[in-house]
Amino acid sequence: MSNPILIKTYTASGAVTPYRLMAIAANNAAAVASAVTSTIFGVSKIPANGSVAAGGPVDVALAGVEEVVLGGAVTAGDPVTSDANGAAVAAAPAAGVNNRIGGFALDSGVAGDIVPMQIAPGQIQG
Repeated sequence: MSNPILIKTYTASGAVTPYRLMAIAANNAAAVASAVTSTIFGVSKIPANGSVAAGGPVDVALAGVEEVVLGGAVTAGDPVTSDANGAAVAAAPAAGVNNRIGGFALDSGVAGDIVPMQIAPGQIQG
């Protein structure tokens, strides 16, 4: 269940699908996060069967609890980062390596599941 506190509309820098971690792009646009180094700032807020084309308006949940699609196994409480497709995966950086995170999983699941995440952008180091 989602409970976003703050939602803002951005211009999509590329195609966006539902439940994806979003990163800051050029010209204050929003892009689907694509790596553990992406500057994640929220989650795409698009109807389940919808999508947004490049240049279109995309709502991004910036604070609160929002649902994300998982790209791998995650345990409730894990800090999550992005895979190559904006799906949430457990952040597990090697020693001395930084990972950007979008927040913390509030439920456990596996790839393809949609789970609630507490939006809390930041960075962790292994």
